[in-house]
Amino acid sequence: MIGVFLADDQDLVRDGLEMIVSAQHDLEVVGQAADGKAALDGVRRTAPDVVLMDVRMPVLDGVRAATRILAAADAPRVLMLTSYDVEAPAFEALRAGVSGFLLKDARGEEVVAAIRSVHRGGVVIAPSLTRSLLEQVDLPGQRRVPPAFDTLTQREQQVVREIATGASNAEIAAGLFLSEATVKKHVGSVLAKLGLRDRVQIVVLAYESGLVRPGHA
Repeated sequence: MIGVFLADDQDLVRDGLEMIVSAQHDLEVVGQAADGKAALDGVRRTAPDVVLMDVRMPVLDGVRAATRILAAADAPRVLMLTSYDVEAPAFEALRAGVSGFLLKDARGEEVVAAIRSVHRGGVVIAPSLTRSLLEQVDLPGQRRVPPAFDTLTQREQQVVREIATGASNAEIAAGLFLSEATVKKHVGSVLAKLGLRDRVQIVVLAYESGLVRPGHA
């Protein structure tokens, strides 16, 4: 059973998410919170597997709350809930290791699929959110492509750029005319060569280094 913690200041949103999650045989809501501080306390108390955290929260905003949650030992996976008007501080959540961003008006099946995916170690970034998120990020300093990028094959570089747009393995496979198994192999190779932990770090690297620029994904 996958334990899920819900953090959103809107009762209606939390109630809707609880209905969606509780209807699944393999998911269970273990706690809820209406502000970021209460979420921190609740996560410590309930030890969920996945946290759904609104980006904008009272008392302590969702990004800071998520960052603190992820800094703890044996931290759960955190999936940020947001709308199209994502603010630049959300990029800090990517650096901190959140498992992605899900639109608050996502369909029920998308929500449960996202929870299961991040629990398995995957990353979920709604494709429609990727540009609206990163176009608002003003990255300071000179951008430099890491030397290890040169060790990637041309196909692996293509996969990196596709991941940076928020594309799933299935979407990458369709776009590059590959099998999903081959894409998965390429992703694993990219992570190993670049010394990265997960797909979120690939996204961060791609934009921070200028491999993909906002508005040109």
